[in-house]
Amino acid sequence: MERLDKIGNLTPHSRGINLVAKVISKSEPRSVGSQYDQTQHQLSDLLIADDTGAISLVLWDENIPKVNAGDTVKVSNAFVKIFRGKMQLNLGRYGKIEISDEPIGEVNTENNLSEKESFQQGGFRRFSGPRRGGERRGRPQFRSRQEE
Repeated sequence: MERLDKIGNLTPHSRGINLVAKVISKSEPRSVGSQYDQTQHQLSDLLIADDTGAISLVLWDENIPKVNAGDTVKVSNAFVKIFRGKMQLNLGRYGKIEISDEPIGEVNTENNLSEKESFQQGGFRRFSGPRRGGERRGRPQFRSRQEE
């Protein structure tokens, strides 16, 4: 049996998340344009909760009609993303959502992770490749006498 995560333990860097939660609310789908290929997609925000907390879950296109408010859902292989300074749960390409018959008791909506400010820590370059310009920073370039 796979391990199940708790919403209250999620961090901005959480990946491979598997959890069971109750859908508290579901927004009306809205149309958004893709930043990659300019196609239109449907998007809906859900608030899901378990006994440790609540978080916003973003559903796209074909996943939207699968669930409704009041349903208990099993989310598999999700990840946390920071959007406008707030944590949200996303399924991504490899994630799944399905209706679950697992009983879920009382839920905690007071600890809503999506209402708390989160700042993703940087400190690394997301891309690699040569730098523009000639010399590398921090290292003087020595030339041999033969080159002069």
